[in-house]
Amino acid sequence: MANGPPGAPVVHGFPHLDTVRSAITALYRRLSADGVHAYATSLPPADAAFADQDDLHLGAQRVARSLVQHLHLPEARMIVGFRAMEHAASVELTAGPEYFIELNDRFRTHRRDIGAALAHEVTHVLLHRLGLEFPGTRANEILTDTTTAYLGAGWLLLDAFREDATSRQKLGYLTPEEFGYVLAKRAFAFGEDPSPWFTSPQAYTAYTKGRERALHDLRRPPLTAAGWAGRRRYAKDRRYAQDHPGTSPDPNVPYAFETGDRGLRVSFPCPTCHQRIRVPVRGRFTARCGLCRTALECDT
Repeated sequence: MANGPPGAPVVHGFPHLDTVRSAITALYRRLSADGVHAYATSLPPADAAFADQDDLHLGAQRVARSLVQHLHLPEARMIVGFRAMEHAASVELTAGPEYFIELNDRFRTHRRDIGAALAHEVTHVLLHRLGLEFPGTRANEILTDTTTAYLGAGWLLLDAFREDATSRQKLGYLTPEEFGYVLAKRAFAFGEDPSPWFTSPQAYTAYTKGRERALHDLRRPPLTAAGWAGRRRYAKDRRYAQDHPGTSPDPNVPYAFETGDRGLRVSFPCPTCHQRIRVPVRGRFTARCGLCRTALECDT
C-alpha cells in the first residue's frame, strides 16, 4: 500500500475516476448484486479501535480478525508483523489459509491507523481469492482501494488522511476526494452515513467533496433528476440524433443515441454501478439496471 513521504504534497481531485468507476462495475459483476449487498453494514469503529495501552501484536491480530470477518473471508488467518519498509504495508498472497501482512514500523507508534493499513491488505486477500484484478500495479491498487471503501472498510483509509501547515499523511492510492466519492456511492446504495465516524476534519471535508461529485452522477440526463440545462441539452441532442441517424456520439456527454430496427435508443451509465444501460426513447418511465438492479426514473 502506498505511503507518501512525510510532508510530500497530497494529490487532490478526481484523477482516477474512470478506473474507480470501472472497479465498481467489476465488483458487481464478480459478486453480483446480492453478493455486494451482503456487505451492507460497514465495519464499526469499535472493531478497528486501537488504544495506546493495547498490546501491539495482540491488538493488530484482533483488528485483522475483525476485518477478515467483515470481508467474509472464511478460514483466512492473518499473521501481522512490523518492519522498516518504504511502503505503508504489504501482504504475501499465497494459496492460504495463512497470509503474512507486514506493516511499516511507524505504526508501532501511530496505532490509530493500523486498522486502515490492514483494511487495504486484507482486501488484497479477498480480491486474490475472488480472482479479480486489473492489469498494471496502479490500476490494481485503485481497484483494491475502491473495493475496500465500497465493501465497508475503506472509511478507515480516508480517516487516516490528515493535513496541516507542518505535516501531511495519506494512505492508499485514491485521492481523499475519490475515497469520499466511493464512500458516498456506498452510502447512497445502502442508506448509510459514514460521516460521524471521521475523526479527521480533513477526511470529513474530502468526503463532502466526493459526495457532491457522486450526487452529480444522479443528476445527469436522461435521469429525471437532471437539471434544466442538462435536460435542455439532452433534448437538443435527441432531436439531432433523430434527424441524423448514425452520427457518432458526443464524448462530452454521458449518454449516446443509436438508431436501429426498433427505433431510437439511448445508452447511459447506471449511477450506482456504472454498467451502461440501453433503453428505448419513449418519454418518462422506470428502468432497472440489469447488473445492480437499481430502479432509475428516466425521461428519455
